[in-house]
Amino acid sequence: MTRLVLTIDTATPAVTAAIVRIGEVAEVLAESRTEDARAHAERLTPNVLAALSEAGLRMADLQAVVVGCGPGPFTGLRVGMATAAAYGHALAIPVHGVCSLDGIGARTAGGTLVVTDARRRELYWARYHDGVRVDDPSVDAPADVLTDGVTAIAGSPAHAALFDLPLLGPHFPEPAGLVAAVADWESDPAPLVPLYLRRPDAKTLAERQAGAT
Repeated sequence: MTRLVLTIDTATPAVTAAIVRIGEVAEVLAESRTEDARAHAERLTPNVLAALSEAGLRMADLQAVVVGCGPGPFTGLRVGMATAAAYGHALAIPVHGVCSLDGIGARTAGGTLVVTDARRRELYWARYHDGVRVDDPSVDAPADVLTDGVTAIAGSPAHAALFDLPLLGPHFPEPAGLVAAVADWESDPAPLVPLYLRRPDAKTLAERQAGAT
């Protein structure tokens, strides 16, 4: 069965929207990406509309949404996942949440470490073997990242430079990698769950008051 899928990822500084046609293989029909860590909310919808226009499609043509659920910063993830959920609800189509790191690692070969910026001098990371994730995503200081069995690295070039490993692409989650991470297209997708891996910097009033006592 052929599907027209909208993919969204906002877990990194790249605000990415793309249209992927899934049949025997996944074909990226159009992609719009903006690299700006402070413009997720401003750029996501225009990027979605730009991808649809480039593909010559309308919103009503979409049959599913795939969204990266992190790990990533709280604000970026909230924008991407809320937007994906809104499209799914408005169009009455399924929304599949996947690990954003899989969008980088899903099409790598051999033992690959995928890293993205977690801020606070830390990294989000996971290891892959021939495109299959072999451990859960984690957040750690670079010195604590496990590199057993790893022969190359992908993801953020600035943070990959902290490791003595050959740098591969991609640098950001790719649409084809995101759709490849969907395990089951036929069943109803699980509810979207963000992979924050740590508590957000922002706190509610109740949390601030509790911390002051």
